[in-house]
Amino acid sequence: MPGAVVIGAGPGIGAAVARRFAREGMPIALIGRNAGKLAEIEDATAPVVRLAADAADETALRGALDAAAAEFGVPDAVVYNAALVRPDRVGELSAREQLDAWAVNVGGALTAAAHVAPGMARRGSGTFLVTGGMPEPKREYVSLSLGKAGVRTLVALIDQEYGPSGVHAASVTVDGPVAPGTFFDPDRIAEHYWRLHVQPSGEWQQEIVHTPA
Repeated sequence: MPGAVVIGAGPGIGAAVARRFAREGMPIALIGRNAGKLAEIEDATAPVVRLAADAADETALRGALDAAAAEFGVPDAVVYNAALVRPDRVGELSAREQLDAWAVNVGGALTAAAHVAPGMARRGSGTFLVTGGMPEPKREYVSLSLGKAGVRTLVALIDQEYGPSGVHAASVTVDGPVAPGTFFDPDRIAEHYWRLHVQPSGEWQQEIVHTPA
């Protein structure tokens, strides 16, 4: 039975999304840099596998995605939740440091999409979801602002390439700090991912912005 793959499945949104999809009886593959720190999925009724891979390491990420496919087949859904979140202003990071941030924030998402979307397209169905943020750029978070603008564009490109073949590409843009018990509770945010996954093709949204406004 095809399942869901969550890349960047540590505490917070990644764990909440994995739990949300698992509640529907879907097998879950969790991918993160440290397999021992990946989310615990309580009461899962289908298999859960944990795979170690750095999202910025193309070879490792492709290998983890292949391992997930070997367990469950071409996934029904892939959620890219990896990000390098740190404050930096214009000129504070070197060009190398900016590229390292881009490799996690955007490059890993592109690697994952290029690896799984063709199989989804051949099957005629699949969902590729990305955790977005920064609806407006913030000067205190230059590398993250650039990265979130990049994944927004990437989602549009995936839609252009694979949307006609049945692959729904979308982002959930979180406009605030994630914290349990607040408007930005990760379990509340996770509902957007499930809603995007089950949307009929005629009602596809490309972005949901989770904002108090």
